[in-house]
Amino acid sequence: MDSSLSFSSGGLGSVDPQLQHFMEAETQKQRFQQLVHQMTEVCWEKCMNKPGPKLDTRTEACFVNCVERFIDTSQFILNRLEQKSKSVFSESLSD
Repeated sequence: MDSSLSFSSGGLGSVDPQLQHFMEAETQKQRFQQLVHQMTEVCWEKCMNKPGPKLDTRTEACFVNCVERFIDTSQFILNRLEQKSKSVFSESLSD
């Protein structure tokens, strides 16, 4: 979790666990959006030699491959985050 989202018990009192979970989820969404932006830049820089009215076959294939790898990677990351979130939630219920 970002230190900017951390709350000390002395400053703001106790933070509602649901609010804290919501803030963590929003932070994860923001990170994901940043990743999409970065990958868009990477794919553009890697695949686009010179912009034109149409994509040639090679450029189109490069974009398709780049996007597919991005989707695969994103799905893997989301699955890991979901597993981590479930384990943290189940641990908090057992406390």
